[in-house]
Amino acid sequence: MSGTTSPPAHAATDLRPGPLAKSLPDSAGDVTVGEFLATGPRLSAFGTPLLVLTGSALRENAEHMAAWCAERGVGLAPHGKTTMAPTLWDLQLRAGAWGITLATPSQVKVGLESGLRRIMLANALVDPHGVAMVARARDADPELEVLSWADSIETVAAMERALPEPPARPLTVLVELGAPGGRTGARSRAEAEAVAAAIVASPVLALGGVSGYEGALAHDASPAALDAVRRYLGDMAALHRSLRHETDEVVVTAGGSAYFDDVADILGPLADDRTQVLLRSGAYLVHDDGFYRGISPFSRGASTPFRSAMHTWARVVSRPEPGLALLDAGKRDVPFDEGLPEPQLLADSLGAPATPLTGEITAVNDQHAFLRTEDPIRVGQVVRLGLSHPCTAFDKWRWIPVVESTEEADPVVVDLVRTYF
Repeated sequence: MSGTTSPPAHAATDLRPGPLAKSLPDSAGDVTVGEFLATGPRLSAFGTPLLVLTGSALRENAEHMAAWCAERGVGLAPHGKTTMAPTLWDLQLRAGAWGITLATPSQVKVGLESGLRRIMLANALVDPHGVAMVARARDADPELEVLSWADSIETVAAMERALPEPPARPLTVLVELGAPGGRTGARSRAEAEAVAAAIVASPVLALGGVSGYEGALAHDASPAALDAVRRYLGDMAALHRSLRHETDEVVVTAGGSAYFDDVADILGPLADDRTQVLLRSGAYLVHDDGFYRGISPFSRGASTPFRSAMHTWARVVSRPEPGLALLDAGKRDVPFDEGLPEPQLLADSLGAPATPLTGEITAVNDQHAFLRTEDPIRVGQVVRLGLSHPCTAFDKWRWIPVVESTEEADPVVVDLVRTYF
């Protein structure tokens, strides 16, 4: 179960952003990404608002997480829905990830087209078109593996109805354990065992392990929250031990980006010659300056903290009253569901020397952010914003420039990351 190093099937360097790509310069409109990057474009050539990634932070985070997992004997199937960017999935795979986790059949389609060899669908595969797509892909490629989840006998029945003709290989399904008040997942071990029995009895499915998501049960690092997470993980371990799995390789998987240390501690000992324990953390690669900065185990002392690899530059478009500046970044440009952006730096223009900025973003409209500050600031200047929650930052952008470092003035843009939301 070693990680694959195959590059994405469709390299972004061969794609053309087109003349209407958000905030990209005109010079990127009629050439391929590779041709554009060969000109050495500077950040100052781009428009605002602009989401920017830092390449050095992305690599450091990927290597840090991979090393931490290797030390604890657990694998990593990072959740690709965070970025929906095959270029970044490839970075994670090259750092040693087992495969990529995805959430919907349409995301799985992107993964298959991108050349992924192992996909974890962290969801029930009951859409008939999705079931047929996965069955066809696996039948055409004996080395391809796509795992999905089931939390009810009805899920098993829906998959069977979608497969009137048995596939060449039974579809691998993990039984999902949930908890009262959680998200999906069987609500008790007894229910989960009944689902597992239905999978084993199915002529078109094979029981391949146990899955779950502890992040649905807690939203902070309080003692009560951590106790709930650990009890749940203990139940997952007990469920795994009670089942007779059918596949040669068995997967036990949990672990978002908030409690993966507890997952490694409690589920990690289940790993053996047949069983792989997989974390599915997704936000670690990009990290943030908000929710995950506060709740990540590494921020809580488990290791060296991750670095935020994303920020947004926004321009001051109005100073309608003292202490208030309106920026040209709003809900269409920045995440706001896990905390509003935080002002960090002020510069005269993109790429110009920047100085610290104090203040607070108090609200965002569709295309505006309300910055309350007593610092001197004028129309036309640009503000760097720290962001919270990479999952809802990336979905607002189709092309995202990458700079190697945020320390140099007017850095060269070294890559454009393409997303597929």
